[in-house]
Amino acid sequence: MSESPPPNHFIRQIVLDDRTAGKHGGRVATRFPPEPNGYLHIGHAKSICLNFGLAREFGGACNLRFDDTNPVKEDVEYVQAIQDDVRWLGFSWDELRHASDYFEVFYRCAEKLIRNGKAFVCDLSAEQVREYRGTLTEPGRDSPYRTRSVEENLDLFRRMRAGEFPDGARTLRARIDMRSGNINLRDPALYRIRKVTHQNTGDAWPIYPMYDYAHCISDAVEGITHSLCTLEFEDHRPLYDWCLDQLDLPGDRDLTEPLRAVGIRCEPSRPQQIEFSRGNLDYTVMSKRKLMALVQDRLVDGWDDPRMPTLAGARRRGFPAAAIRAFWERVGISKQNSVIDVGVLEGCVREALDTQAPRRLAVLDPVRLAITNLADDHVETLSFPNHPKNEAAGNRDVPFSNTVWIEREDFMETPSKGFHRLVPGGEVRLRGVGIVRCEEVVKQDDGTVVELRCTLDADTRPGRPGADRKVKGTIHWVSARHALAAEVRLYDRLFDAPAPDDDSGGKTYRDHLNPASKRVVRGWLEPSLARVTNESTYQFERLGYFVADRHDHGAATPVFNRVVTLRDTWARTAK
Repeated sequence: MSESPPPNHFIRQIVLDDRTAGKHGGRVATRFPPEPNGYLHIGHAKSICLNFGLAREFGGACNLRFDDTNPVKEDVEYVQAIQDDVRWLGFSWDELRHASDYFEVFYRCAEKLIRNGKAFVCDLSAEQVREYRGTLTEPGRDSPYRTRSVEENLDLFRRMRAGEFPDGARTLRARIDMRSGNINLRDPALYRIRKVTHQNTGDAWPIYPMYDYAHCISDAVEGITHSLCTLEFEDHRPLYDWCLDQLDLPGDRDLTEPLRAVGIRCEPSRPQQIEFSRGNLDYTVMSKRKLMALVQDRLVDGWDDPRMPTLAGARRRGFPAAAIRAFWERVGISKQNSVIDVGVLEGCVREALDTQAPRRLAVLDPVRLAITNLADDHVETLSFPNHPKNEAAGNRDVPFSNTVWIEREDFMETPSKGFHRLVPGGEVRLRGVGIVRCEEVVKQDDGTVVELRCTLDADTRPGRPGADRKVKGTIHWVSARHALAAEVRLYDRLFDAPAPDDDSGGKTYRDHLNPASKRVVRGWLEPSLARVTNESTYQFERLGYFVADRHDHGAATPVFNRVVTLRDTWARTAK
């Protein structure tokens, strides 16, 4: 799938206008700031493509920054997985940063707010804070600790930093407006006490900054020009701007001195937060909490289970990174929340694979077909194109013998109307071989068909005078004598409902798990597939696109995953 020119959208237009006006000196600096508390999912790819794509288009910079301010939920496994996902999508970051790199800066900024009367130490419990906050229709009430002096607040905050108080005993809160119509401005918490070992800083910090506070400072410290967030942060933007206005990081070098002291590049800016809609898909859940539960409760086979909407799962499923980029480009960037048909994503996958995936022969539900007018030891080599739409892909050799496997569904003893494949006494073309007639059907005692005995019309073989004789059906096959046995995992959508998160009927997303989302069969493949490498993708003719499993596939134990079927089998019936 070729890369198309950058699509225009409202954020790109803002960047263009800013450059024209000379804002930020014409610079474009973005960041992708994931929290390392789980694996990235397809929705995150929208933000990745947007942030890295804009920086790439305008010759700017994009940092990968880990928002590691909540060590309770974070893990180095997720840190590595996120880096792998970004690289796999085709992007590279200019600098790898961590919010924890700035812990000393956050602390200095907090002391500045206290000295300027803009923050105070509060002793209210979490429950009491909620009671004091008010509602959407009622104003909040001032904390009884809001009037503490600057000296007392500094003393208490430094003692919080020293680890004197237990978890939850105190918080540092901004002093803004408890009567604001925006609840995010009702004296929000800036720091909480949490005595947890951090993956980067160990036990150095018993207090950790809140996301809204740390995020805007991180953006400013890194010189970010356009801070791109999803719509749920729109109501948080006044707090983002308030913090930056109070701190004036570009004008106060003392705040960022700890970074320069250890050699971290620091050119503070005044970033602009811009919001866009999230990427939501039907037949999917995007909540990290729910995805985590699926993994922990072993309802799936890990974060990279090919049924999961994680990027690791999509990669293992065999989705090309180019297809995911093309999908989000096709969806576009707007402020309108919507749920996108996952069939659009699957369509992008088919488009990408159709042009690049070599063709191979495979049979997944086999029945034996014996050609009785060929000798028992008959073996020959046939030539098949690797890709029917690309002559440059060349041809490959495929062995043929007098006994082949065909798909069980390509034979019907009592044919239904419109069935044009093999029937008793009927004819069908074996792809690349010629026309065969079914002369006899061999069954087990229970009636299961175990063998079809056929004769080959030698005159219809390629290059013979009767090669153009018409029959309505053509089926594929694999030589039984040469076939490669493989484990084939037939993956489908993890949920069987378009809105698995909808619990209005008393069901949860777990009740909508699709029992047919994974089926494992023993397949028979043409022998050339014994030599393929992990993550190699092929079209199994008439069956779909399949990929050699990223981890489990090997020459001794071939394992293939179905990426997508050739057509959308979930297409909604037109009304």
